[in-house]
Amino acid sequence: MNPDDKSLFLDAMEDVQPLKRSADVHWQPSHNSRTLQRVDMLQLDNFLTTGFLDIVPLGSPLEFKREGLQQGVLDKLRQGKYGQQASLNLLRLPVEQCRQRVFRFIYHARQDGLRNVLIIHGKAREDGSHANIIRSYLARWLPEFDEVQAFCTALPHHGGSGACYVALRKSEQAKQDNWERHAKRSR
Repeated sequence: MNPDDKSLFLDAMEDVQPLKRSADVHWQPSHNSRTLQRVDMLQLDNFLTTGFLDIVPLGSPLEFKREGLQQGVLDKLRQGKYGQQASLNLLRLPVEQCRQRVFRFIYHARQDGLRNVLIIHGKAREDGSHANIIRSYLARWLPEFDEVQAFCTALPHHGGSGACYVALRKSEQAKQDNWERHAKRSR
């Protein structure tokens, strides 16, 4: 690089700020990357509830299936047959911070058209331990999202009882793309 090119480059990059790195959220690159408009999170009301909590016993696996969803989808989710497109790590975070992160994570996953994500909440040794409190809140919070179709305990290599797979509703754009792809095949 000659000195003039370097000078031009440095001038052009003068006001660029590096992105903050976060180990808590991991996004997989999308195969059909589109530029999506992000809504300012301050404009959204976090509807996830807190307060009295029914503790989910450690022996009870996390599991939920929205009415109308085929059982086969939950079975495949439980078997880890859907690739995880993003993950959220909630280990050792206070409940309110977990609430905020889960809300943002699901919202952005939906905006990006993701279908399957992983949430790591940690493993507990006792019903009243912090990890089980977060796990119990997840069992309450995830069904509060219309976008969440199902969730279940992850396989051991993804965190086992300390994590859960979450299946999100297909976006309208994905439904349209799927319809067009199948329509072309039938011609």
